[in-house]
Amino acid sequence: MKAAVLHEIGGVPRYEDFPDPVAGDDEVLLDVRAVAVENVDKLIAAGTHYASRHYVDQLPAIPAFDGIGALPDGTLVGFGNPRRPYGALAEKTVVAKGAYMPLADGIDPATATVLGTAITAMSLKTAAGFVPGETVLVQGATGVAGRLAVRVARLLGAGRIVATGRDDDQLREVRALGADAVLNTSAPDEELERAYREAGADVVLDYLWGRPTEILLRALVPRSFAFPKPTRLVQIGESAGAALTVAAESLRTSGVEIYGAARRLDAATMQELYRQVVAWTLSGELTFDLVRVPLSDIETAWQRTDLRGRRLVVVPG
Repeated sequence: MKAAVLHEIGGVPRYEDFPDPVAGDDEVLLDVRAVAVENVDKLIAAGTHYASRHYVDQLPAIPAFDGIGALPDGTLVGFGNPRRPYGALAEKTVVAKGAYMPLADGIDPATATVLGTAITAMSLKTAAGFVPGETVLVQGATGVAGRLAVRVARLLGAGRIVATGRDDDQLREVRALGADAVLNTSAPDEELERAYREAGADVVLDYLWGRPTEILLRALVPRSFAFPKPTRLVQIGESAGAALTVAAESLRTSGVEIYGAARRLDAATMQELYRQVVAWTLSGELTFDLVRVPLSDIETAWQRTDLRGRRLVVVPG
């Protein structure tokens, strides 16, 4: 079969022949129909993600650990965790029985690869207890996940949406998606802190962490002995840095509450969120910006830097 094959940590996967997988007694063979290439896939291949040792512990290997495929009877399913070294970026892969779930009727495979990103944005509701009418701040709104978060916040009934990013042109695009105000995080520290303070937020969906969030937490410290309404911050990503320094007063006096995106998640809740995202997708209320490329173009596609908030999806060919 043909596959995207990674020969060295930090390398670029190449389109070439790879031995066909053979399913064991408790496994199933899948024909791969669509795979979203995300930042996490590139970090794992580069050896800089904490899960790198697990997914590329033997080389050569095929990157990506989830996607959409067809069972032997043709049923379309979302799958995860192929048996190493077989990843998702191939014509075929092999997974354990039960490591997949049927695709909702009416959702095409390429779109289905991005539903999980929209579900993560629903942590606004599950982790933070969002109430319609509240102000939502999306930290890192110019990427794929951030743009979807703006759309999801609007669908959930946000009263006001503030979006941040470093590129003014892309921030204008995000405003057209539904953000009421935008902030450029490349501003000097004092200017950015003032902008955060003036913007205000009930809930923050944070895809950045690092410097912008450190400044945001400083901005939340009250200037008097008032009892402010707590701001609930949901930590999702770390594209601006994996660590930050939190001043004691940021927590002691502001009442800020910091949660992980997986807070309050269980199997039943995930199913509920999935059904809601699917319903929005089928109705056209939630749309996805995709760039579809054939598997044969993986080497060039892997290195693209012009996606501007669109998700790269690899399809057969």
